[in-house]
Amino acid sequence: MSLYTEYREEIATRKDQGLSPKPIDDGALTAEIIEIVRDTAHEFRDEALNFFIYNTLPGTTSAAEVKAKFLKEIALGTATVAEITPTFAFELLSHMKGGPSVEVLLDIALGDTADIAAQAAEVLKTQVFLYEADTTRLKDALDAGNAIAKDIIESYAKAEFFTKLPEIEEEIKVVTYIAGEGDISTDLLSPGNQAHSRSDRELHGKCLISEEAQNEIEALKAQHPDARVMLIAEKGTMGVGSSRMSGVNNVALWTGKPASPYVPFVNYAPVVAGTNGISPIFLTTVGVTGGIGVDLKNWVKKLDADGNVVLNDAGDAVLEEVYSVETGTVLTINTKKKKLFNADGTEELVDMASSFTPQKMEFMRAGGSYAIVFGKKLQTFACEALGAPVVSAFAPAKEVSVEGQGLTAVEKIFNANARGTTPGKTLHAGSDVRVKVNIVGSQDTTGLMTSQELEAMAATVLSPSVDGAYQSGCHTASVWDIKAQANTPRLMAFMNKFGLVTARDPKGEYHAMTDVIHKVLNDITVDDWAIIIGGDSHTRMSKGVAFGADSGTVALALATGEASMPIPESVKVTFKGEMASHMDFRDVVHATQAQMLAQHGDNVFQGRIIEVHLGTLLADQAFTFTDWTAEMKAKASICISEDATLIESLEIAKSRIQVMIDKGMEHESGMLQNLIDIADARIAQIQSGEKPALTPDDNANYFAEVVVDLDTIVEPMIADPDVANIDVSKRYTHDTIRPISYYGAEKKVDLGFVGSCMVHKGDVKIVAQMLRNLEAESGKVEFKAPLVLAAPTYNIIDELKEEGDWDVLQKYAGFEFDDFAPKNTARTEYENILYLERPGCNLCMGNQEKAAKGDTVLATSTRLFKGRVVEDAADKAGESLLASTPVVVLSAILGRTPTLAEYKAAVKGIDLTKFAPPATKPLDTLSAHF
Repeated sequence: MSLYTEYREEIATRKDQGLSPKPIDDGALTAEIIEIVRDTAHEFRDEALNFFIYNTLPGTTSAAEVKAKFLKEIALGTATVAEITPTFAFELLSHMKGGPSVEVLLDIALGDTADIAAQAAEVLKTQVFLYEADTTRLKDALDAGNAIAKDIIESYAKAEFFTKLPEIEEEIKVVTYIAGEGDISTDLLSPGNQAHSRSDRELHGKCLISEEAQNEIEALKAQHPDARVMLIAEKGTMGVGSSRMSGVNNVALWTGKPASPYVPFVNYAPVVAGTNGISPIFLTTVGVTGGIGVDLKNWVKKLDADGNVVLNDAGDAVLEEVYSVETGTVLTINTKKKKLFNADGTEELVDMASSFTPQKMEFMRAGGSYAIVFGKKLQTFACEALGAPVVSAFAPAKEVSVEGQGLTAVEKIFNANARGTTPGKTLHAGSDVRVKVNIVGSQDTTGLMTSQELEAMAATVLSPSVDGAYQSGCHTASVWDIKAQANTPRLMAFMNKFGLVTARDPKGEYHAMTDVIHKVLNDITVDDWAIIIGGDSHTRMSKGVAFGADSGTVALALATGEASMPIPESVKVTFKGEMASHMDFRDVVHATQAQMLAQHGDNVFQGRIIEVHLGTLLADQAFTFTDWTAEMKAKASICISEDATLIESLEIAKSRIQVMIDKGMEHESGMLQNLIDIADARIAQIQSGEKPALTPDDNANYFAEVVVDLDTIVEPMIADPDVANIDVSKRYTHDTIRPISYYGAEKKVDLGFVGSCMVHKGDVKIVAQMLRNLEAESGKVEFKAPLVLAAPTYNIIDELKEEGDWDVLQKYAGFEFDDFAPKNTARTEYENILYLERPGCNLCMGNQEKAAKGDTVLATSTRLFKGRVVEDAADKAGESLLASTPVVVLSAILGRTPTLAEYKAAVKGIDLTKFAPPATKPLDTLSAHF
């Protein structure tokens, strides 16, 4: 039996239940429908065409993907459907809300057919549900000089997807329907015992209030076709008990407006009211659908001649009616005057200013709050892409609180640091929150812009509420060229004066530190409840929650000690099984991404917080995971540590901060010592039990959960840019994770790089130990490809010198950095030797040092993007493959990727980064390397 036959049988069954055909979300069924549509002689073609146009769900359903691809064929003229012109195809794509439809629109807009590309661009300008993959494509096209991409991004920068929407009507006619007297629970609108049917919107709509009420509502709509039904809690509050989105959906289904003629049973803009208004938690959900909540105040407490409240025999206040809202009463809402009037608008009944705040009016205009949330992100992206300041087209501040729901780790941190929120209200994901920022980092390639932003806002001093702030020199550490010599000292002077600890001393009294900013921020973050803002996407600490930001946001955080953002959703990551002795933790990081995609199909990390339960892993090593979450496309990450592990990490952080003090880096404000004091106080809280290490609530709500099976990670993993993939959109993503056996020991490696923020002290020790092993085995070490090593920080080098590892590295190095004679030109050619480079970002940045064009580079770094570490040659695409330290070192020695047997032999006896899930007994501390 075909899927279409089964669907028609289901339709017959639903018809007996008084239901319409169920909206289609299955791609296989949609594909069958398309084949019927293609067959002009098919007996069911007309109904199949109707299903395709009007009954296929949008978004990221598999049906939407198939539908979007077929519409692409029609738009491009490679398929012909008489009833769907190319123009109509674009109209249908415009109603599909993102995901596959945006991908198709981008394919066309960035394609070679100018007139069709322009049509796609005009549709794209109206879309807001773009994700990182979409915006990356636009940015890449912009950087490549694509005029259409520039036009689209310029439109986004102006928020034309919002500003060109029609204003909300000045007058809205409503007809009243009293749903009940007293407070109305959301359970009346969507009973909890009917939760099973919520995804079937038409079916679930049958449970609104009662069948009698539904008939009455339909009768009112027929009697007053120019009015919207307003559901009322007479003498009470509407929507108490919970937010219950399904309740709002039901109200919208019966009383609202269709969101799209091509999407069934999805309505928006309901009007709900209560004598005492709307429950705040429910009102937030009303805003999700662009609805209106009305505080009627149609009954008030009766007062005597002296102004005292009149009580009845029961001691309750006597109410008197100010105006009637009995069922069937026609009223007028004036959105400009923000008042409720009688039918003809001659008598004012109640002020509605609270219903029409700027933000709520935005929700109404855009058809819901989600469009505004995404719109803000999209406008910010566009402005950043163009290097333009963000001039927001939106109003601030939305609060979401879900009764009975626990808090994820990020929700706990945001609630603890929130400013200006409703007192006593617990906020959950989706809330727009102003938060206190504890740590701020400015990096050197954006620092000058940050300083300009600070000047533009007339800020002269660091906010006293910021615990720690640091200006790095790592992004320009590799080459002390003319630009660096001109800009870096000036930047350091400005920032030091402003109040930051700086990598370079403007007075020249301490040695210049080019330590990788993320490593420094990870050390000076001394509270697991901290919020960190940094001018780099890899601002992702293993303590607290950190967000990469643009220069303006960094400047605002420095000047105000605050940031404003929505609380992101979270994905929980836990581990099971046992890590094989020959594996490195970097392989666990890569496997996490691969297993997540296998478990969920789509990237559930994208745009969300990854709450990773590492527990037993110290901060330096855990940072390898949190740092990579930028490549997982997460908004940020939080590492959940056990008490003892967190204390040890804080002790290490204290020692690192003390080194900074000893080197003379302390600011006159005493910032570094204050951080040590904060760490001591936090350690005391943990030890006493007063405030244990941060953990989420047991009943916290996650967007998704990922369980990583360590038992299945049996060989090293490589993140591959997949430059030969026939699907261009699949190239240069971080989602192609392959085991080394995939390459069959035949993948030539032209250069190896151990460095960037992804490595810690243990990684550099691994390099030294591998050299010792190879020397013991064959008497010497020969490199068949260059190996570049850049330790992340100077303190790591100092410790390696004390422990004897640096001597081994120096022995085999053909080049060692000299701070007293730094390079003033970038290296363009490499010999097959070991290069000991200055601490900093080095090749990972691609702004100074680069591999030779067309090289295949195997690196420990984070970026595999085109043109970052290596550029293309005329005859070969440059490749940046990412792997663990031992894989990189061995590949440089061999000049190719190794076999699994070669790899196991090379790492035998070496203390790789070990990890055991918190639920099991921790492994020994051989891998700690401290």
